[in-house]
Parts: sequence; C-alpha cells; structure tokens
Amino acid sequence: MNDTQFSTRKNTASTFTEWLREQNQDNWDAAIHHRFIDELFAGSVADDVLQHYLVQDYQFIDRFVALLGAAIASADLFTSRVRFSRFAAMITSDENTYFLRAFDELGLADKHRTAPQLTAPTQAFQELMAEAAASRIYPLCLSVLVVAEWLYLSWADRPAAALPPRFIHAEWITLHNNPAFAEFIGWMRAELDRTGPLLSAEEQARCADMFARAVALERAFFDHVYTPLHYS
Repeated sequence: MNDTQFSTRKNTASTFTEWLREQNQDNWDAAIHHRFIDELFAGSVADDVLQHYLVQDYQFIDRFVALLGAAIASADLFTSRVRFSRFAAMITSDENTYFLRAFDELGLADKHRTAPQLTAPTQAFQELMAEAAASRIYPLCLSVLVVAEWLYLSWADRPAAALPPRFIHAEWITLHNNPAFAEFIGWMRAELDRTGPLLSAEEQARCADMFARAVALERAFFDHVYTPLHYS
C-alpha cells in the first residue's frame, strides 16, 4: 500500500472509506465473492465447514463488543455514542441468539462454544480489534469496525439470489442484509468519512494499515474454514 494520505489520493472523487477500500480491492473482491459465500447462498456449505466458521467467528464477539465500547468512549459526538450503543445491543441479542441456535442445530458441545482452539486468523483478528480499541482514537476504531460490517453487507447483498432453506444458512445472510443493517453501515461509513480526513498524515497511514489488515484477515478467515478443526 503506497497511497496512505487522503489529501494526495489518486482518485480525488473518493470518500475516505472508498479510498481505503480502493487500496484493498483485490482482497475485498476475493472475500465478498468467496467460495464460502457462494456455498452459503446455495445452502450447500458442508456442516463441518460451517461449524468451524461459526465457532471461530463467535470468538470475535467479546473483542468486537469491546471495540464498540472504545468507539463509544472515543466518539466526538453524543449522537454517535447513542448509535453505537444501540448497535451493541443488537450484537449481544439477535446475533448472539443466532449463534446459540446454530450451535444447537449443529450439535456443538458447550466446551467448543466457550473455549475452543483458536486458529491463526481468529487470533490475528482478535489482536487487531484489541489494538484498535487500545488506540482510543475514534477513526482508528472505525477503520476496523467498518471493514467487519461493510464487507459482510457487501457479500450478503445478492438481490437476485433466493435464500437457502435451512435457517443456519438463511439467517446468517439476512442478519447481514436487511434495511436496518444497511442503513447502519451507511451511517458508520459516513462517520469515518467525516473524521478520517481530519487525522494527521501519520494517523491516516495507521488507519489505512488497520483497514488493510482487517480486509486481508477477512479473506484469510474465509480461506481457512475449508481446513476445519474437529469439534468432537
């Protein structure tokens, strides 16, 4: 990545979030058009692959909520704090409930829900979220949060695709493709578009680095689910 200052970007029409994504387009496209996503929409992803994906993904919730807390604490507007607080309530209710129902459906033992073996991509993403939270800098927190949610909205947005019959496939799609979620992602991008350009050149480079690492880890996470661990 060599375009790390927004004011000198090559595409002057880009917003801050568009500028960040453009620098990571290959990994972004590979993630949102991944084989796993195709199989999820087809309802054909193997149960052991989906189980591995969900077990590892569930280990993000604690760090993700902590990162939301850091965004709430470092936000420059009260209205932004309120908006993130409401989103945190959704993550700890609707999304958490989906995971628990899916684990029941897949027959996952309790020990793998609370303390599974963590894979390298899972550990790396946990560390990145912790790093962003520890910065206590609102746009840096946003740089990771935006990837985590915008990329998911992007892969879930397939208007011509029918939903698969099993809830473990269909609800994971609809959790990430519904009007409320799409509107929230638009708002969160607008927050980063508003605050990112105000960062110093050094902090913009740090923001771009975190965004890039998050996109690369999303792609790596999808890749690694095809060598699933055994959760017996």
